[in-house]
Amino acid sequence: MNMFGHLRRAARRHAHLADATIAAAVFAATVLTTFAGHSGTAGHNGTVALAAAALACGVLAGRRRRPLATLAVSAAAAEVFLAVSGGTGGVLVLLAPLTALYTVADLVERRRGLVLGASAVAALALVHAVHRPALLGPQNLAFIALGGLAIAAGDSSRNRRSYLAEVEQRAERAEREREQDTRRRIAEERLRIARDLHDCVGHQLALISVQSNVAGQALDRDVAGAREAIAHVKSASRRALGELRDTVSLLRQPGDPVAPTAIPAPGLDGLGELLASLRASGLDIDCRVDGRVVALAPAADLTAYRVIQESLTNVYKHSSRRQARLTLSYDPYELRITVDDLSGGRPGTDVDGPGVGRAPGDRHGIVGMRERVLALGGRFAAGPRPDGTFQVTADLPCQPLDLAPEPAP
Repeated sequence: MNMFGHLRRAARRHAHLADATIAAAVFAATVLTTFAGHSGTAGHNGTVALAAAALACGVLAGRRRRPLATLAVSAAAAEVFLAVSGGTGGVLVLLAPLTALYTVADLVERRRGLVLGASAVAALALVHAVHRPALLGPQNLAFIALGGLAIAAGDSSRNRRSYLAEVEQRAERAEREREQDTRRRIAEERLRIARDLHDCVGHQLALISVQSNVAGQALDRDVAGAREAIAHVKSASRRALGELRDTVSLLRQPGDPVAPTAIPAPGLDGLGELLASLRASGLDIDCRVDGRVVALAPAADLTAYRVIQESLTNVYKHSSRRQARLTLSYDPYELRITVDDLSGGRPGTDVDGPGVGRAPGDRHGIVGMRERVLALGGRFAAGPRPDGTFQVTADLPCQPLDLAPEPAP
């Protein structure tokens, strides 16, 4: 970077110091050209002229904060200086109002700044023409030209600053749009991978189911056929696991643990900890257990935990009194989970659940609970009751999908 670039960066970092330096430079040039040699003004007039020059140049230190006031004070003080000093040796004091003109054109609203700047130049030229005939002619024309140049330079600086700001905004907007597009493409790709996973693994599991049935039927009368069917089951299982592993590896984010399932899935054995955390958060829960507790299959155990967790979380988020009743009713073959929101009064709800008058995220939660329960062959319902409370019920088979252990022969 050249010296001019370094100076410009330093001026941007220390704007007020740069303004004070400009004011001091204009004042020094004015004093040297006016009072040096025999052209200076002595006595009382010299003191007044020096004070007017100091005021005309000194106000430039605050030109960025009050540009219009700076222009008015600087122009008036400069004219006082010219009137008191006499002659034309002090015309460099006009650099002060010219600098203020640049600032007005740069910082004040564009149309207003141009009108005020042009009016100030015309007024100063008229004052010179009336009270200072010595400044008529080329000097006055030169002042008008310099005033127009100062206004044009200030307007150009404004335009450049606006252009750079617009370029930065466009760059930021383009960056945000690229990030959003990237996230959208990733989401679409993940959805496609999930569909492929469903298709390929579902196909292999269907083959496993068919071949297992064939093996079971042929086990007593056709040992060779049973062995062949079992071999097909083994091969299909390996292919399904391989496709599952490959697809899940595509879904993992960088930095994900290699074995995210190292932590066991939650179940009803963690219900006490869940209820304790919700109670500590301010939810009043009345928990009841009816019947003899029966051990659930892992899938049913996980689903029961998720249904209770989602239902009580919804009560915590949306209940007016944050009171809930959880009932677990066991029988030898089925577990009924009932969660009642005891706050009552849920206008606009419906029995089916998805349109319960809550936030969209809660509708997805009810749909998710329903899908989990129905996938295990259970029953699910969510909606308001006649007494005004909101209730979620889920009936889960203790051993879903006919996976109950067979009695020993």
